[in-house]
Amino acid sequence: MGLSTVFISAYAKAPQNTPMYENNKQIGVMLEIHKQNHIVVNVDATFITALAKDYIKRLIVGTDFSKDISPLITDVENDCIIQSQQALVVALKVAHQKYHDNFL
Repeated sequence: MGLSTVFISAYAKAPQNTPMYENNKQIGVMLEIHKQNHIVVNVDATFITALAKDYIKRLIVGTDFSKDISPLITDVENDCIIQSQQALVVALKVAHQKYHDNFL
């Protein structure tokens, strides 16, 4: 018997001349999503600092991945004033599409 959640990961190229690019070349987001209600229950990301990982987690947990994630993208654009903001947006959009392609 499997778990009640699925695990999705997605990546996007990190902006050059940033610590993220120097360390990883890309940004990754890993999402645990409940199968029945499609709500993100856990998040991890390849950010360097614990604070960044925690902030991103608090921003994303609770998002319904069966629906349009434009409100989440807007939150990222308004509240995450970081050099890798657009890479994070791309990774989230890729994860959302993967979820729709495989689980809806």
